[in-house]
Amino acid sequence: MKIAYFDCFSGISGDMVLGALIDLGLDIAKLRAELDKLNISGHYELETKKVEKQGIYGTEVNISLREKGVERKLEDILAIIEGSTLTNDVKQSAKKIFVRLAQAEAHIHQKNPKEMHFHELGGLDAIIDIVGAVIGVKLLGFDAVYASPLQVGYGFVKCKHGTLPVPAPATLELIKDVPIYGRHIDAELVTPTGAAIITTLAHSFGELPKMNVEKIGYGVGKRNLPIPNLLRVLAGTQNLDDKEYDEDTVTVIETNIDDMNPEFYEYIMPRLFENGAVDVFLTPIQMKRARPATLLTVIAATENLRSVLEVIFTETTTLGVRTYETKRYKLAREEIMVETEHGKVKVKLGKLKGAVVNFAPEYEDCRRVADEARIPIKQVYEAAKQAAIKTTRERKIED
Repeated sequence: MKIAYFDCFSGISGDMVLGALIDLGLDIAKLRAELDKLNISGHYELETKKVEKQGIYGTEVNISLREKGVERKLEDILAIIEGSTLTNDVKQSAKKIFVRLAQAEAHIHQKNPKEMHFHELGGLDAIIDIVGAVIGVKLLGFDAVYASPLQVGYGFVKCKHGTLPVPAPATLELIKDVPIYGRHIDAELVTPTGAAIITTLAHSFGELPKMNVEKIGYGVGKRNLPIPNLLRVLAGTQNLDDKEYDEDTVTVIETNIDDMNPEFYEYIMPRLFENGAVDVFLTPIQMKRARPATLLTVIAATENLRSVLEVIFTETTTLGVRTYETKRYKLAREEIMVETEHGKVKVKLGKLKGAVVNFAPEYEDCRRVADEARIPIKQVYEAAKQAAIKTTRERKIED
């Protein structure tokens, strides 16, 4: 698996991300060709050059705009992206980054995200930085992105709204639940654009993962700092067979409900899954005065917390919830299709250090085959499991 590790020892900004990816080998001609699909090619110029920061050379990106003072709303930017001929996965990732930016700004200013006017972030340079970063990750073929804790600096920064503390409020909103630190550098090191890009693309933040480093790219920041103003990106491969577990961090949302028609749960649970829940389950509990109740538990990715909360507060009778972050350890997974005497069934394989230790036939496939063959579903399930075991044994022999 090809991965990238963003070493943010001097923070991160949109142009630093783009510079580091170009320094890694992102073909500028291909990048320009993809950016042309936004239909804004006549309104800007993108130039790159090698720049030295305290003895280390990296790539600096400069975007010159022909438009001045243009402010855009979220819907304007989403329309530009959606109206382009970019691939759907690039569109979705880029739109997700801008939606997160709008949500952060809206939270700070207590407005609806759709009503937010992007000031510094509404220019074509921000659009190019963000869309270009997504394009770069795709063109370089990264299967996963990881990042270090973010060095945010300290002090104050001047912007459209006045003089604000570092990290700026919108940036701080974006990097909630991400490990950060700020020391020695009196400057804004993490910009809202950089924060939105890395918190959307990175699978996790922490120590350098086990990997074979093949290339190193440096994206150059504009200012001179006491430390090299560079974003370092390590590109290489990771052998999943050597990895003991897949890891991620999720948010758990809980609430006790004792005054709602239990029939409603059948309607509410699909709504939660539609809005980003990874799992939803109900536990019977007993509250004060021996009152029977239900503990509703939802597991979701942190970025989906707000949409999940909205469903809970609008569809249930609860007045409040509890949330906490927790880490998950998961077996590496692979899906295979097996042929049984009754029909084809998809089976999930759970791997530990490359060896298959669990087999999980897909329920919907088993149900479909059982209905078509008019046999018990447990018979289909067992047949699929045995077919998967046989397939993995034959693979092992071939290896």
